[in-house]
Amino acid sequence: MPSHLHWIVDVNPQLGLISAVMRDLKKFAAWDVLEALEKDQRLKLLRMFQIEASLLPDQNRKFWTKRFDDQVIRNRDMLVAKLDYIHHNPVKAGLVEKAEDYKYSSARNYTFGDHSVLHVETEW
Repeated sequence: MPSHLHWIVDVNPQLGLISAVMRDLKKFAAWDVLEALEKDQRLKLLRMFQIEASLLPDQNRKFWTKRFDDQVIRNRDMLVAKLDYIHHNPVKAGLVEKAEDYKYSSARNYTFGDHSVLHVETEW
């Protein structure tokens, strides 16, 4: 989605908690995006991130919101329901007519076996 992401992730608590995974994902993704904006001289967008950061101590730019929402998937039915919600989110938002038409949706992986954009573990 242009403004947010949905992600089903299997976390091994011995390797790290979801909060650590999200911290690192947000950190490195922000660096990459902001670096690309600098390279492309997208000054208006960069200024927007600087303005957001000016409200916070010790930050030059702010890309992500502080929080994230998580839910523990407890069974197969819940997994299927969450996956269906995620796949149909771009359709509901009016971005595409079919879930598998959205380039960054795992619906492409499940429908076409297309792992060219995202690698998704579809066997469960």
